[in-house]
Formats: sequence, structure tokens, C-alpha cells
Amino acid sequence: MSTYRPSAKTLPFVFLGLFGILYIYDAGLEQEEILPEIISETISLSTQNTPSVQTKKIHTVQEGENLSIIFEKYKVSLNDTYKIFREDKTNEIKNILPNNRIEFLSLDRMLQKIIIYKGPLLSYQIDLSPKISITRIDKKPELIKSFKTGLIESSFYLAGLKNNIPESVIMDLAYIFGWDIDFIFDIRAGDKFKLLYETPFVDGQKIENGSILFAEFYNQNNRYTAIRYEGRNKKWDYFNEDGGSLEKAFLKAPLDFAYVSSHFNPNRRHPILNTIRAHNGVDYAAKRGTPIRVTGEGVIQSMGWKGGYGRTIVIRHGGEITTLYAHMDKYHPSMAKGMKVSQGQTIGYVGDSGLATAPHLHYEFRIGEKRTDPLKVALPSAAPIDQSKMDRFKVFRNTYMEAADKLLSKDPNAQLFR
Repeated sequence: MSTYRPSAKTLPFVFLGLFGILYIYDAGLEQEEILPEIISETISLSTQNTPSVQTKKIHTVQEGENLSIIFEKYKVSLNDTYKIFREDKTNEIKNILPNNRIEFLSLDRMLQKIIIYKGPLLSYQIDLSPKISITRIDKKPELIKSFKTGLIESSFYLAGLKNNIPESVIMDLAYIFGWDIDFIFDIRAGDKFKLLYETPFVDGQKIENGSILFAEFYNQNNRYTAIRYEGRNKKWDYFNEDGGSLEKAFLKAPLDFAYVSSHFNPNRRHPILNTIRAHNGVDYAAKRGTPIRVTGEGVIQSMGWKGGYGRTIVIRHGGEITTLYAHMDKYHPSMAKGMKVSQGQTIGYVGDSGLATAPHLHYEFRIGEKRTDPLKVALPSAAPIDQSKMDRFKVFRNTYMEAADKLLSKDPNAQLFR
């Protein structure tokens, strides 16, 4: 038996054939359909751990809106609305005002409760489930006390700002001492003051301006004190150390310090360009249009053009006292002869009518026919604290003054008051 041995010439053809057979086999494998294995399993998903979706919608009450319209807008059912109104026996819920805030809280799209905020201290929570119930929520503010001092160099207003006193407190201090001090005319460089005031906060937010508890003002070597205590017709009144009321029949100045302070450039000598004391009154040079306030309660005796005084109003007060306001630019539109006016009420505006070279107010204080310097007139005060309340007043007074003295010892201006 003979064995075939490929010659060297045929060997390449043999290898070529083998490669062809292998190629055809491999192509067949690629075309073979391979079916994927599918695994299916049914799983029961528990809803117990699925988080609920909470939502909150907020509505700010607008002018002319009522609760029925708002409830309809936020899809409160008529049945629930009826039950809420029936539960609101004193109408505290229904009586909403512009800018009141209403929150609608839902859980998985189902309304759960409504909260009506009447202000920072009062709100009403209406729970809808399991039954309608209304809860009144009263918050107590946190009262933060602050102590400040100041030395006047050119302006009381600037001295207050320099010592980080809120503008509202600066104006309140001028108002409290406004019966004894003319803050436009009487203030001098070297005058000083200290005050203790408290500011209410709720949830870290200031809800009202600070209220002065105790203040001390040194003006031209005169010392004035003010202690806050419960008033007769108002929430608070201010009294001196002995319980005498600071409120008097007449204000020292016919121009409102608060207005002058806020409408003049505080970088210049604040706030009046010049002030001239004449034998028959006081001239206050001020910006045209500055409101003129009546210094005491009375009745308009005359109103009109008065020679060189220009547009003038004369007010008749008790005890033969009259006050005169001249050179007005215009009168307040509500003024008329015979009309009763209250202390501090605006009666007109600074101008230069009559014989005046620049806008200013000429102010006179007369007793009978005698013209009197309004800055030196001794005027009666309002009623002092009733003797039955003096012991309690002294407790407040001593508490405030002791707190101020303690805080003064740590104040940078402490040496000014020693």
C-alpha cells in the first residue's frame, strides 16, 4: 500500500483547501439562531413603605376677597366650607383682611388642614379630618432689650445713626422729649443721651419697631428722664422719675423732627439751614413743603393772607393763649376757620409768602396781647401718675434704671455720664 505524500508543488493547494473548509464551518456557527433564556417572576409590592406626598399652597388675601371665594379657588368642598363657617361661631375665621396669609396643607392630594394667619402673633388652624375643628394659636413674642448711648457732635439724628440706633427709635426719642426740647433749635454739640428699649421678635423675625423703656437726655446742662408706664387712654405713656407726665399742653417745635430728619441731607448740619430767634417769635428756615404742625389743641381763629406774614393761621387755645404760623406756601386742604385741631396735626406747609426772602416758618406764642418767647414758656403737664399706682411705678422705674446703669458700665461712652 502506497502512502500519498504531497509534493512541494501541491502543498500550498492542500493548505488552501483546509482553510476553505474551516471558513465555511465557522460561518455556519455565526448564523445559528441562539434563543435567549427568559426568566419571569411575579413580585408583590407592599405600599406600606411608600412615602406620602405632602403639599402646601399659600394664598395672600387681596382687597375685596372673602373666604368663600378663596376656599372655592383652592377646592375646599362646599360641605367642608359649610361646616367650617358653622363652627366659626364668633366670625373670627371669616373676618379676613388684605395681606392675611392662608395655607392649604394636603396629604396625597387630600386636603388635611387650613391655617389662617391674622398676624405674627395670631393664627387659626382648621383641621378637616377626622372632623372639622378650629384651634386658635397665640404666640408670645420674645422681647430683646437693647441699650444705647450717644454724644451729639452736630446732629441728634446723626448721633443716633452713628451708634446703630434704629431710625424709628431715634424719632420716638425726639417725640417723647418733644414737649421739653426743641430738637430743631435747642440741640447743642456736647448734648448726650442714653436709652433702654425692647424689640419684639417671633421666630427670629422682628415684628414691631423697638419701644423705649427708659431714656435720659442731657440738653444744655439740663437732665430729662422718661420712663414708660401704662397710660390712661393709650397703651403706654411716659413719665419723669417722680411720676409726672412728660405730655404738656404745647409742643416745643411746630415742625415735625421726624419729617425734617428724613427729607434733609443728613451729611450737612442737620436739619435746618438756620434758625433765628426774634423778639416776637421764632423763625424756622426749612425746605419748602415741610409740614407745619399745630403745637397745641385749639380752634382756628383766623386763616388767610395777613400782610407781611403772607398766608397765616392763628390758633386760639385755652387761657387766652394763641399761636401764629406765618409765611405758609399753602394750607392743609382740610383746614377751615372755626375748625378744632389736635396737637401735632398738620395745618399747612412751609413757604415764603408775604415778606420773606426764603422758605421758612414764622411761629409766635402769645398770651393775651403779649408776645412771649415760646422756648421759655412754662406750660402745665398732663395728669401725673395716680398715687395709688406710685409704688408699682417705682418698681418699673428702678428696674429700668438699674438695668441701664449696669449696661452703661460696659458701654464705650460710659465716661461721658460720670
